[in-house]
Amino acid sequence: MMVLHWSSRSPFVRKVMVAAHETGQAGRIRTERVVVSARTTNAAVMRDNPLGKIPTLRLPDGTVLYDSAVICEYLDSLHDGPKLFPPAGTARWTALRRHALGNGLLDNLVLWRGAREWPHRVADLEAALEAKTKAALDAMEAEAEALAADPFSIGQIAIGVALAYLDFRFAALEWRAGRPALAAWHEAFSARPSVQATAFLDVT
Repeated sequence: MMVLHWSSRSPFVRKVMVAAHETGQAGRIRTERVVVSARTTNAAVMRDNPLGKIPTLRLPDGTVLYDSAVICEYLDSLHDGPKLFPPAGTARWTALRRHALGNGLLDNLVLWRGAREWPHRVADLEAALEAKTKAALDAMEAEAEALAADPFSIGQIAIGVALAYLDFRFAALEWRAGRPALAAWHEAFSARPSVQATAFLDVT
């Protein structure tokens, strides 16, 4: 049995769990709920990952994998169905670029949420993160038709989870406004069993 250091609040963990369901590996993973923070350390996590971050996956032989992209590609290697990581060619680079877009948006959102909790808020940082978030969303809107038409991949997972995280932590941004194609695509994404099985929950 694989063991995943896990939180229902982490978008990076959710990426892994969506991939686990899509590849048929979810039943082979035991999740261990943990709490991690940039301001504290978690000894249980750091025994497996010196960075103290999640997701971190421990394999039955003791091998440890991190971060989310590495874990997702490992899970993708364990099945014979359509691959989340296309093996070569334009499809691979498109999937990886989309993953970078979704994952980069998540990086910005996690930083932005943390900045809102600083004792002295930094207005120019928050303004820059908001501008970058809106630019990323506009790029996703421009690509929404292709997201729907192309085979499902790690790119769609990263973008879909990033949009779900906006709903979870930044609902006031109303990201769907002015982005009808992206909203329609995300509605279809959200209906996938893998996505419904991995909903964000704000519990420790």
